Parts: sequence; structure tokens; C-alpha cells
Amino acid sequence: MTTPALEPRAPAPPPSVSDLAGQVADPVCANEPDSWCERFLQWTDNDFLARSADAIIDKTFTITVIVLLALITRYLLHRAITRLVEGVTNSRVSRLVRPRPRQQITESALPVSPRRAQRARTIGSVLRSASSALVGAVAVVMILAEFGVALGPILASAGIVGIALGFGAQNLVRDFLSGIFILLEDQYGVGDIVDLGSASGTVEAVGMRITTVRDGNGTVWYVRNGEILRVGNKTQGFAIAIADLPLAHTADIARATEIAGRVAEAVAEDPEVAAHLIEPPEVVGIEKVGAEGVTFRVQARTSPGQQFGVQRALITALAAAFDEADVPRPLAFPTPPPRPTP
Repeated sequence: MTTPALEPRAPAPPPSVSDLAGQVADPVCANEPDSWCERFLQWTDNDFLARSADAIIDKTFTITVIVLLALITRYLLHRAITRLVEGVTNSRVSRLVRPRPRQQITESALPVSPRRAQRARTIGSVLRSASSALVGAVAVVMILAEFGVALGPILASAGIVGIALGFGAQNLVRDFLSGIFILLEDQYGVGDIVDLGSASGTVEAVGMRITTVRDGNGTVWYVRNGEILRVGNKTQGFAIAIADLPLAHTADIARATEIAGRVAEAVAEDPEVAAHLIEPPEVVGIEKVGAEGVTFRVQARTSPGQQFGVQRALITALAAAFDEADVPRPLAFPTPPPRPTP
């Protein structure tokens, strides 16, 4: 029995150019009506964008939500910090923190110093900057995760770089932390007369890293906060005006004390001096006994920074009164000759 021979089939005709163009032009997702793929194809006439339409829409929506949440979080943090700073500057926080006495506290009983307000605003600015940086960093990490970026190697590299920068910039970190504690503890502020060890004078600016001090000669000193080991503040709370006058060993101290008491009362009644006095001047008497003579002292408690003017007024009035009463001076400070009587 013989098997009939198979007739060879005719080869299929090659696809025409129009069919190939249709296959290339029509993406797979174009068969889905009313889809983002079809809309992207109509808008852009790009096959790659049409195939990636769903991914683009999903990623865009997710990134938009992340950015909006980051902005809202940043706004809420800034608003909370601003309200806290305003509460500190108008003493509302102090009334909440301090124990409330039995009697009603008036608004005038809780004054707010300009330095306190400045310190609160400075700390608020630092907190706002830190919160913005933190929220921004978290948002960037979440956006990178949406793009499929491997965050493990990046975070590990950032940790290594951070350690290296920490070792290299440890002085900068120390200055920054010291500046924060200087502001928090209110060690000094702008306008205070301070002794920082390496520089003394009037504080012109207090920054996170540098404190600017101008001394009595007009020289401006820039002191790193991390290098400040001690602070002597001459204008915090109150100041003491000290008026020292040298007298001879033979001077009548009781008489000098009586004269100084009258002079101190007269100076305290001067309106320009009385405005800066916290307590009436006090006649201390002999402060020191030396080879040339004795040091006679009168002191007064004044407002911060006003001790020098009160000191000059006391010294001028005491010197004139002692000279008029012929109170003897040391040899180095001879008593002027008596005035001729007219």
C-alpha cells in the first residue's frame, strides 16, 4: 500500500507595509477603551508613553500625595513653633509653667525683656529650619523609593559620609551646640557687657557658631561659641556702681562717712540718676588699706548697663564734697589748696 506524496504548501505571502505599520502604531493597550493608555496615545502619539501610562499616573499621584503631605506637615510644624515662640515672647508660656499664686497675676507682673524675645525668635528660627530639613529628607527618601531606587546602599553611604564629616567637623558641631545652649540658658544677649576670657566688651551679635564682641577700644572680636569656657555677664539682672576714692591715713573716716551719706542722697535725688537706681546708694566705708592711704567706697545697685553713668556721678560728687570739706588725700593725690574766702 503506497502513501500518497504530500504536496508542498505555498509559502504565506509576506505582510504588507500597511500591516506592519498598523502593528507598530497600535500598542497593545490601545484595545482597552477609555483607558489612560488610549488617552496618552491620543495626546502624545507615542507608543512608549502609552504603554507606561498607568505607571506614570500611579507614580505621579503617589508623588503628589507625598509632596502635599510633606508641605502640610511642614506648615503644621512651623505654625506650632511660631505659636510657641509667640507664647514665650508675650509671657503666656511663663504663666502656664510658673505656679500660679493665690492672688491674680496681672499682665504687668510678668514683663518680657527684649533679649528674651530675641532668644525665643532665634531658637524658633533654628527649629523651623531643622523641621524643614527633616520633613524634606523624609519626603525625598519616599519619592526615591517610589522610583525603585535601592535605599540601603545610599543610607549606608550617607552614614559613612556622616561619620567622616563628624570627625572632620567636630569643632563646628561643638560650636553649634554651644550656641544653642547659650541661647537656651540665657547666658548673655545683644547689648550685654561680658567677659568671655579671650575677649571682653559689649555683645553685638549672638549666632549659632560665633559671638561678636566689641571691646572698649572699638575692636570687634569674633569668638567661637565652642571655645567659651566661662562667661562673666556684667549686665544681667542688675549691676553695681562702685565709687572708690583714695583718702589719707589721717582722714576722719566718721566725718567722711557723714559727708558721703549726704552726697549719696543728693545724687539719688537727681532725676537722671534716679531713673537708673534700683536701691539707694550705700556708704560702705573703708574698703582697702594700702601703703599710700585707704580706699573709701560708696556703691549703688543700678539697672543693667547703667552702672558706669551712676559711678561717674557718685565719684564726681564725692570728690567735690571731700575737697570742699578739706578731707585729706594720700600723698599721690594731694588735697588742693583751700579756696580763698571772698
